[in-house]
Amino acid sequence: QVRLVETGGGLVQTGDSLRLSCVASGGTFSSETMGWFRQAPGKEREFLVAIRRSDYSTYYADAAKGRFTISRDNAKNTVYLQMNSLKPEDTAVYYCAAGLGSDTVVKMTDYQYWGQGTQVTVSS
Repeated sequence: QVRLVETGGGLVQTGDSLRLSCVASGGTFSSETMGWFRQAPGKEREFLVAIRRSDYSTYYADAAKGRFTISRDNAKNTVYLQMNSLKPEDTAVYYCAAGLGSDTVVKMTDYQYWGQGTQVTVSS
């Protein structure tokens, strides 16, 4: 059974850092692309970052550039999201996603599998 499980969310203060982890099971880590999205209350789910399995190339949304870093450990079937200098506007549910391979990485439809999400709350 395909499964993605995110961990590492929590309540932090402005300027703090968090590292989210996403462990894949059921064969999904062979997926070409792993990505992170987030959804704030009352807003649509938005793309943040993605990494390709084939060449480890990365893609960042403007909201993530300079503060967030994606990485993956294929041996551990895990993808990470390091988030630094967190701001209150980063408060959201963060989702891990796995895609089987597409020309683009920023659309939700580029991904076939999703985790349940982990809450990140940044207080001011």
